Amino acid sequence: MSRTVNAAGRLDRLPISRFHWKILGLIAGGAFLDAFDIYLANGAVAAMVKEGFTDLRHGAMFVSSTFVGMMIGAFAAGYVGDKLGRRYSYQLNLAIFGLASIAACFAPTIEWLIALRFIMGVGLGAELVVAAGTLAEFVPPATRGRWVSLLAIIINSGLFVALAAGYWIIPHLGWRYMFAVAGVGAIVVWFLRHRMPESPRWLESIGKLDEAEATLAAIEREVEDQVGKLPPVQRTVDLNVGKTSFQALFAPGMRGRTCVAALTSVAVNIGLYGFIAWLPTFFVAEGLSIVKSLGFVLLMSIGSPVGGLVGYFIADRIGRAKGIVLAAVVSIVLGWIYVSLRDTTAIIFVGFCLVTAIYTITTLGLFGYIPELFPTEVRLRGTGVAGTVGRAASIATPYLALVLYERFGVSGVIAMVSVVFAALCVAIAVLRVETSRHALEDIAPGSTDITPAPVGSAVR
Repeated sequence: MSRTVNAAGRLDRLPISRFHWKILGLIAGGAFLDAFDIYLANGAVAAMVKEGFTDLRHGAMFVSSTFVGMMIGAFAAGYVGDKLGRRYSYQLNLAIFGLASIAACFAPTIEWLIALRFIMGVGLGAELVVAAGTLAEFVPPATRGRWVSLLAIIINSGLFVALAAGYWIIPHLGWRYMFAVAGVGAIVVWFLRHRMPESPRWLESIGKLDEAEATLAAIEREVEDQVGKLPPVQRTVDLNVGKTSFQALFAPGMRGRTCVAALTSVAVNIGLYGFIAWLPTFFVAEGLSIVKSLGFVLLMSIGSPVGGLVGYFIADRIGRAKGIVLAAVVSIVLGWIYVSLRDTTAIIFVGFCLVTAIYTITTLGLFGYIPELFPTEVRLRGTGVAGTVGRAASIATPYLALVLYERFGVSGVIAMVSVVFAALCVAIAVLRVETSRHALEDIAPGSTDITPAPVGSAVR
């Protein structure tokens, strides 16, 4: 009889404790700095254009180089995370983008900055792939939606914090200092993350049973010291599947999930970087000053953490799939209202609601739905493939957004976002997979029993 560590059953029955908050903090710390680094481009490009360091075309190249790097980083992180471990992957990517961010402070020309931004992108794309998938493997299914939403709230706050920091730093110190803040912060978090354990689920899935048992036992002792006697294990799950090929993502029962995950990532990336990331540049093009443009966007960007908060309240109630569809429909409606407005107060208020809706999709989709669609043995590769496709779409998005804006104004950009969101709603309706409140192993293709299995049985 083969040995079963039962990492899934043992982790899922753990009461919420300081251990879970520690894991959230260490994962979210790096992911927040990733988001900060991504979103600092919002004000940096506008400032570089204003001072003559670059023009709009090179600004688009700067943004696109980020996404080329993120595309490569997302795919590499998925492979490294499933083959060498979650811990190895998130430490590697954090070091890459942190060191590259520090180097960007000293870029002599826009060409050098574009090259460094590509390297930063490799680390940025990798971090977001690993973060949500790793957190999901540690927290219980009943509240997993809330926990990934907390992660999203922290990450989404990167937009607000980057804009708030840029609102003061860029006019007073210059855009180069924005890269310094992100780089130094990343190196600090890199040292703190040495305290994080490897995912016992992953260790068991690849056959490292002794290490999985030792890691899991240490986690159980830590939680028991914090909350007292642990509840009994309610189910036994055998995760040891050994080596799994990349082709498993496109096997019957998986290819539909892979496609929907990829489309979800495309929708999120186009919403964030085809519209929100270009807002400061659009406002500057309309004649606003850098300070006033950033002030407008700063007020609207409060919707980014609010979107995570909305996800927190609905993720485990109405579910990830239904929540994504609802938020997408709201985004489409608000988008068309937004482009018809002329009053400043109305623009800020509706813009805030629109940003909130888009970040609700990001919370439920990018941090919840996508990694949950894949079984442990291919979770990061599946998430990485979805991220790669999303980043590939984002490479063209800055150019397409610029062309649409020049020809049709903001209406053209909203039309692009609306079409993608509508396609996502149709794809989710066709797939008919809900992940809310189910154990990760019960969501896997072929699983039909979503109730706890009796102790002693094996669920694969």
